Amino acid sequence: YAENMEKSWVYDELKEVRNCHEAFSKWGVGGGLLYTGIAAHITKGKEPWTLPTPIGNNPQPKTDSTATKPAKDFQPIKYPAPDGILTFDLLTNLQRSGTYHEDDQPSHLRIKADVAKVPENISLQVYAAPESRFCPAGVYEYVEEKLVINAQNCIHCKCCSIKMPQEYINWTVPEGGGGPQYQVM
Repeated sequence: YAENMEKSWVYDELKEVRNCHEAFSKWGVGGGLLYTGIAAHITKGKEPWTLPTPIGNNPQPKTDSTATKPAKDFQPIKYPAPDGILTFDLLTNLQRSGTYHEDDQPSHLRIKADVAKVPENISLQVYAAPESRFCPAGVYEYVEEKLVINAQNCIHCKCCSIKMPQEYINWTVPEGGGGPQYQVM
């Protein structure tokens, strides 16, 4: 997949604009517009550098998973109940996404062997199980302090492979084209 992607027109287009978002983060609106205009219309992504992605006020690049702070530093948020007009419950949202995975299909979400203890020992204990809150499909839940992965609900946003502590999930493409079947897009 990666090799085919790098040979495709999509890769060429994305490479041209790879620094645009970071330019706005680094230099603000004026500098971002100037850099983006030059990069998109003059150099067309041929500049020999890639701007690092800073997190917050730290100029050194980090991954999303290392930018997560411990739960003790925050107050829990009490969200209002879904109103059925603008916001909906999890089951309604999943039904509308048309998410479907074959019953006998192997899970496309697996815990990496070298970090197998992270869910219960670090994610739950230090970060209060953020995956159980940020996953829009409710794929991750802790039952009696053990992680349960409900891969059949996955809507393929890939947030879990990016944001989880130590990036402990190995997300692979499900076999047979399973997943969300958005009808209105």
